[in-house]
Amino acid sequence: MNRAELLARNGRLAIVRQPVKPVIPARGQPGSSSTFVPEIPEVFVAVLDNDSILAFNGHVDLGTGIRTSLAQIVAEEFDVPAERVRMILGSTAATPNQGPTIASATIQISAVPLRCAAAQARLALLQLASERMGVETERLTTLNGRVFVEGDDSASDCSFGELVKDRQITFELDTQVKTKDPSRYRLIGQSSRRVDVPAKATGQLTFVHDVRMPGMLHGRVVRPPYSGIDSGEFVGKSLVSVDESSVADIPGLRAVVVIGDFVGVVAEREEFAARAARKLKVQWRTMPPLTPMDDIEQAICNAPATPRLLLEEGDVESVKADGTTFSRTYVWPYQMHGSIGPSCAVADYRETGDGRITVWSGTQNPVSLRHDLSKLVGRSEADFDIERLEASGCYGRNCADDVCGDALLLSRAVKQPVRVQLTRQDEHLWEPKGTGQVIKVTGTVTSDGHLIGYDFSTRYPSNDAPLLASLLTGAQPAISGTFEMGDRTAVSPYESPNRRFVCEDLASIVRASWLRGVSALPNSFAHDSFADECAALTGTDPLDYRIRHLKDDRAIDLLRAVAHRAGWQARPHRIEKEGRLVRGRGMAYARYVHSRFPGFGAAWAAWIVDLVVDRLSGDITVERVVIGQDTGTMINPDGVRHQIHGNVIQVLSRSLKERVRFSDGKTAARDWSSYPILTFAEVPAIDVVLMPRQGEPPMGAGESASVPGPAALANAIFDATGVRFLAPPFTPENIRAGLEKAGRLYVPNEDVSRALP
Repeated sequence: MNRAELLARNGRLAIVRQPVKPVIPARGQPGSSSTFVPEIPEVFVAVLDNDSILAFNGHVDLGTGIRTSLAQIVAEEFDVPAERVRMILGSTAATPNQGPTIASATIQISAVPLRCAAAQARLALLQLASERMGVETERLTTLNGRVFVEGDDSASDCSFGELVKDRQITFELDTQVKTKDPSRYRLIGQSSRRVDVPAKATGQLTFVHDVRMPGMLHGRVVRPPYSGIDSGEFVGKSLVSVDESSVADIPGLRAVVVIGDFVGVVAEREEFAARAARKLKVQWRTMPPLTPMDDIEQAICNAPATPRLLLEEGDVESVKADGTTFSRTYVWPYQMHGSIGPSCAVADYRETGDGRITVWSGTQNPVSLRHDLSKLVGRSEADFDIERLEASGCYGRNCADDVCGDALLLSRAVKQPVRVQLTRQDEHLWEPKGTGQVIKVTGTVTSDGHLIGYDFSTRYPSNDAPLLASLLTGAQPAISGTFEMGDRTAVSPYESPNRRFVCEDLASIVRASWLRGVSALPNSFAHDSFADECAALTGTDPLDYRIRHLKDDRAIDLLRAVAHRAGWQARPHRIEKEGRLVRGRGMAYARYVHSRFPGFGAAWAAWIVDLVVDRLSGDITVERVVIGQDTGTMINPDGVRHQIHGNVIQVLSRSLKERVRFSDGKTAARDWSSYPILTFAEVPAIDVVLMPRQGEPPMGAGESASVPGPAALANAIFDATGVRFLAPPFTPENIRAGLEKAGRLYVPNEDVSRALP
């Protein structure tokens, strides 16, 4: 049911907000340039005369379980079971414009108006019941969708539906309305089963890949040879010719569509479209030389950048003689989102009839996508409906938006609905990568373990990735913009009287977009690796060193709780370990700070990792991860726990295995053999510590648990081997190379069999 139908319906109560002009992105921040304002008010909550309770949120469920948690929030205010609430997410025809689903902000930020709308609707129902029953509202209460006189079993009661029957009641959203006192919560803070899992487990849930429409055709795309590059004079201008006769024998072929460098085919069946895409003869111009990407550090450091001072306190230069000063350079690789299922979309382009264009998508940014698609085909945003369905995990932005542009262009060409399924090669080569990063740190630490100087700079290529179809067709110039997004958690949580933090902003080198943790994860890798090295250098226990340099009581409480669960034993000095297999233990802490600097914090997180390093093969076996998180009020503790598990598994994969390889400046990884990820057999025991903070503001939980992970692993590897590794992934070949350089590679002795110490 879209907004217009809902508001025209007789027998409903709705809490609405008048549409406003979209927020203009802050300087240097991503966002849409859209100025479109819908004519119809945005609905947050509706109560219908059939006793249905509908709730609307502009964000989408990316597998994080927010559909379940948001329903709990609404149900809590209404005093109904969570299953009574139907959540509608991410439909531009039905839900409010609350921006993209990013930065772990759904519960922390965008759930606030939803909570208020539910509380406001309940108060309105109480007032209606008061008028109907002739009882003061103070004497009324609600339970299970009914209003009754509190403490009076003999009094009559009435259902929510009965109160709105034959009425059209509309209230403007009041975000100052009084919401339920946390001490009275019945649902929030209680674990609730994910509402989406049963349908997923039994194959009932409709993913975007499952969409089928009457008259639907199938499309495939043929991408240009400059894989993973989206800026430069040649982008959109490299096609020489397309030989349509090369696919003339393909049965059911409906069209070959060529616009600039965009090439696609449409057929009646999917296998025919796939065959046509493989067989189509396409000639491209010779590529100009691209930036060499064999050495990521050199490529990033050679690119022109604009320094941006974030924070400076004291004088980092003046204290260098007052302790031990040393410098480190940390290098983060380009990485993929690595969605298990390649992206898919269905588009139905119409010029006649109602003229509406519907796109079924796996996007996490329905409103931004609507704007991008309207620019692509020169239509008003008012003509578009984006229906967001579940898809394979994206963790930022994969090709889910790009494939919508493909489907739209092909649908426009044939005037029928078209489904486009990308191949694994399409997804791997062209998805906007998580960008590489180079971080340089110089610090001064006293002999008794006090950090007195900290100089930090981070180089972050931009992650501006315009819609691919717009670039290939020339609808948008292929010019790289620069986003100021390298500053997430750029300021260390560890205090020093003299410190300086600089972010060096530069244009993208290859096609990139945000990936889970954005720049916070590499920045924290540098912060906590350096902190661990300071502790080791001065003979300070790693836990004591961190607590000594933290002022945040919640951070300290979290670290102590995780250390207690892990059975941490003070280690002021590292013990040299011999033998082929050596054990190590490492810790790290971070709070994910996101949005434009200075930003705001999401949840606090800390890791302790136990692992084994094979000093002969370089293999790392992670045995156990104890991870703690302070999320403030947890709507659904099980949902938070699930999120933490997902973060641990993904960050282990990213830290131990994942790195995009390039050839002649272009993405070279085409499949899982060239871009391996963590397997089920490699997942360690995961022990989750959730801090009891009910009543505190809820913090974003989607990404925070990932941020300390890489440093915890690196610190554990050092504890095992005595060697510092400053550039993930910690693959066997990289571990072997580092051990060999440090003289710590195990040399087998035929006469001695060494066991695990």
